[in-house]
Amino acid sequence: MRPVQRFSFAVLLLVTVVAPTALATIRDSADDSIRQFLAQDDAQPAYRAERRLEAETGSRHGWMQAVTSYSPQTGFRYEVTAEGGSGFIRNRVLRAVLDGEREVIEKGETTRSSIALDNYTFQVNGVDDNGLVTVLLTPRRQERVLVAGSMTLRPREGDLVCLRGRLAKNPSFWTKNVDIVRHYKRIAGSILPVELESKAQLRPFGTAALHMTYRYLEINGRPID
Repeated sequence: MRPVQRFSFAVLLLVTVVAPTALATIRDSADDSIRQFLAQDDAQPAYRAERRLEAETGSRHGWMQAVTSYSPQTGFRYEVTAEGGSGFIRNRVLRAVLDGEREVIEKGETTRSSIALDNYTFQVNGVDDNGLVTVLLTPRRQERVLVAGSMTLRPREGDLVCLRGRLAKNPSFWTKNVDIVRHYKRIAGSILPVELESKAQLRPFGTAALHMTYRYLEINGRPID
């Protein structure tokens, strides 16, 4: 319901000049971050959230606000509360995003999409300008729910901060080269997505861009400020 990151100039210098023992310390710390990440409970908590979705392709632009919810008993649901702009964008792109999420959950594909050893190989790729550990992700299968790219983790907690890359398989003949950037935060004890940016090629309309933000109202039945 997890493009290769570039090193900063400072990190490149560090890797070049530090002693082997220091490099081993960096690698050990990064490996520990991955171990902590993999040890976390990645079960999707029950939630209710407000989302704002916007998308554009060419001269068309549309937006939508929706209340979304999930629980193991009821699955994923959404209710559109406001919308505007291009009807094509709203119906063919924005609703399609929400319907696609519901379909993935209904088919039980969330386990196949999780950032886990069954789905990915991991390779530490240094530390970025913000001190976050960068890990390259290589999908073990060519599937539309997996991403070829990288993730960043908080070094001490192993918390996922950002996932970026390209879907390992095109979702359909009509949609290809889907690039995503998804940001995460820890909210009420769970790591949850808070923002998504995506670009894709839509036949025959050209490039489409999507932006989605989340505001959580409840987690496991508890209100969130």
